[in-house]
Amino acid sequence: MTYSIVARDPETGQFGVAVQSHFFSVGPIVPWAEAGVGAVATQAFAEASYGPRGLEMMRGGTPAGRALGVLVFSDKEAERRQVAMVDALGHVAAHTGERCIPEAGDRQGDGVSVQANMMLKPTVPDAMLAAYESATGDLAERLLAALDAAEADGGLTVMRRAYDAVERAEQAALEGDMETAAAEYAKAEAGVGDNVEASFWAGVSLAAAGQEEQARALLAKSFARHEGWKELLRRLPAAGMFPDDSALIERLLAAD
Repeated sequence: MTYSIVARDPETGQFGVAVQSHFFSVGPIVPWAEAGVGAVATQAFAEASYGPRGLEMMRGGTPAGRALGVLVFSDKEAERRQVAMVDALGHVAAHTGERCIPEAGDRQGDGVSVQANMMLKPTVPDAMLAAYESATGDLAERLLAALDAAEADGGLTVMRRAYDAVERAEQAALEGDMETAAAEYAKAEAGVGDNVEASFWAGVSLAAAGQEEQARALLAKSFARHEGWKELLRRLPAAGMFPDDSALIERLLAAD
């Protein structure tokens, strides 16, 4: 669940990127900007190289739309990416891959692009763009207004409550109190309604704690909704977020 905004202030020529996400440490991955050149946001199974490569092309005079088009064309996983760019002339371009986990979308205005993925509602980008365009103050204040609007529209508010429950569940599991862990995971699932991400992370946590049977039941809910969850599970060991146990991962991937 990530939403972001890239923009160029037509009066000052300043560039800005703002992002909010439930993923940790998005700073080195999502936002990229260079004075006099442009700005990039790359998210949703993010490929960080879109940032420096996009800036390099725009630095050489390639418009945002063409730069993004070249990078998307050369990316075998483009259907999973969400990327936006703005160049020195205020031209904007965005790409939301068809396999981005819904609700996902992007909207553009004069020198600005907003984009969101894994939202509870499809209206988040519209709310962000409207807030940015109607806000007063400097560029930073208008960028923050867009993020505030996203949260007010349900972007991450409900999910934050769910993740609080997941955090309590994980602590209980570490302490061996599986009854409390199960109860907190149930709260997390109830908090997100039809959104299956809480089920995914609950399953991941249980599997890492050795509760494979319970984990399989939760992961099956996520896998049934979108194949992307399987790919995410495969990637977690490399990120240090799951045991590097290929046999365990294959058993979990077979959950149904």
